[in-house]
This record gives sequence, C-alpha cells and structure tokens, in this order.
Amino acid sequence: MPRTTRRAVLQGLAATAAAAWSFKLPGAEGAPALIERPIPSSGEKLPIVGLGTWKVFDVGGGAEERAPLREVLSAFVEGGAKLVDSSPMYGRAEGVVGDLAADLGIRDRLFLATKVWTRGREEGIEQIETSFRRMRAKTLDLLQVHNLVDLRVQLETLRRLKAEGRVRYIGVTHYTVSAHPELERVLRETDGIDFVQLNYSLATREAEERLLPLAADRGVAVIVNRPFETGSLFSRTRGKPLPAWATELGCTSWAQVFLKYVLGNPAVTCAIPATSKLDHLVDNLAAGRGRLPGAEERARMVSWERGA
Repeated sequence: MPRTTRRAVLQGLAATAAAAWSFKLPGAEGAPALIERPIPSSGEKLPIVGLGTWKVFDVGGGAEERAPLREVLSAFVEGGAKLVDSSPMYGRAEGVVGDLAADLGIRDRLFLATKVWTRGREEGIEQIETSFRRMRAKTLDLLQVHNLVDLRVQLETLRRLKAEGRVRYIGVTHYTVSAHPELERVLRETDGIDFVQLNYSLATREAEERLLPLAADRGVAVIVNRPFETGSLFSRTRGKPLPAWATELGCTSWAQVFLKYVLGNPAVTCAIPATSKLDHLVDNLAAGRGRLPGAEERARMVSWERGA
C-alpha cells in the first residue's frame, strides 16, 4: 500500500484540481455531492465540510498574498461547500473573506459566520458593525459569541439583530475542553441559540459524553473546530500507511480519516478545518462525500487512536 502522507499524496490532487476540476470537478456528472445536514432550528441544510479562517486568511492586501486564498475560496464554492467561519480575533481574515467573496461574485453561495469578541454593549455593537463592513455583508448568516465572552450582554445584541433580519442565526463558541461545562450550562439554560461551536476530534472526544447529545436534544446545530488538533494528528501519522479499514471507508488520506470520524457523529452539522492550500481543501471536501463511518467503524477508529 502506498504511503498516504498529507504532502506526498496530495500533490497529485492539486494538479488534478487545477486542471481537471477547473474548479468544477466536484460538480461534474457522476461526482458525489457533499453530504448535507439540516440546521435543527430551521431545517435549512448545510454541507458538512466548511472552511475555517484562523491564521490562514490573516494576510495583507496584495494580489500575490491573496491569490492562493482566492483559489481556495473559488474551489470551495464550486465544490458545493458553503460555511466560512471567521472572527475579529483572526486579524484581517474577515476583510479578506469579504473582499474575495465580492471579487469572485460568490457572496450568495456562501454561509458567512463570524463572531463578537469583546465586552460591553456599545463595544460589541461597534465590533459587529465593523464585521459587517469587512465582510461586505448586509446580512450575516451566523453571528456567534466568541469564547462566551460577556455572554449575556452580547446575546442581547445578537437577538436584536436576528429580530431585525440582519442576522439569520445566532450561536456560542469555545475551543477548549475546559470550557465544556460552561457550554453545557449555556445550552441547558438559554433558549433561542441556533448553533454551538466546539472542539472535537478523534483524539479529543470529550464532546461525545455530554455536549453532542445535549445539542441534539436541544435542537442546536454543531460546528466543530480543531478537527485536526491544529495539525498534531498529522504528526502522529506521518509516514504511516492507511489501515485497511480506512480504505474500506473510501479514505485516501489521513485527513479524510480524521474528518470522517468527526462527521460520522450525527449530532455534528459541519466541521471547519482551516486551510490556505488548494490540495488540502480538495482533500478535506472529499471527506464529506461518500460513506461515513457507523458506530462500529467509529469504535474501531477509537481503538486505533488509542494504540497509535
């Protein structure tokens, strides 16, 4: 079996994406579409693989700097994906997303999500209005309270914006296991939350114990951040061939293995791996097509991870 490291195998995928796709291969006749799951509060369906922007979209305004991101965002929508997640915390990322979406004429094909990350009512309103301008959006699809900062005050503003029709959905986020008890409390005690964003991966499975079942019970959509553990999962598998059970799932890379584990949980609405590389994007989107692992296969994946 050939090695399937992220770098070695995906070089071929990049060439294929640039030539055979012309950013259209995923929509070609016979190619499987991205799996979609409904947002519980509305029934609107979202493709299960999205795009994070932390670090990778924080670039300057030069055409050369932005060219790879333009390519990624174009391929992202042509591949049938929608949800792009950002934050004022991510430097220039909101503005880069907004500029590229406008330049490419793809705003209507994106599900734009960002966050408020400050304290105080007026400060929150000012930051949110800046996000609208940076993302060049009259309406934001999802506005979230980042890391639960000043939750009560910021949720009041989010609810008002939703009632006015400027925001379609509202949510809360965090990225650490230590915050799971607080996320759980918020989900139990707060009505009207459409989305929760949390960390979850094959190596960090604590969300399975309480948060994911609770979100499903409360009718809250789940966005998963850190599905690759900021790359540490790849360090553990570098140079290792895929096991037979992975190829049985249709996986051709470790990235697909890690994403399919996360996406195999039916409580997960969308995972948002961040990337600025076309070959990685192609690989990530492939995890959202075809078959997802069932309970027994996911248990086998956990057993593998424990022994890896």
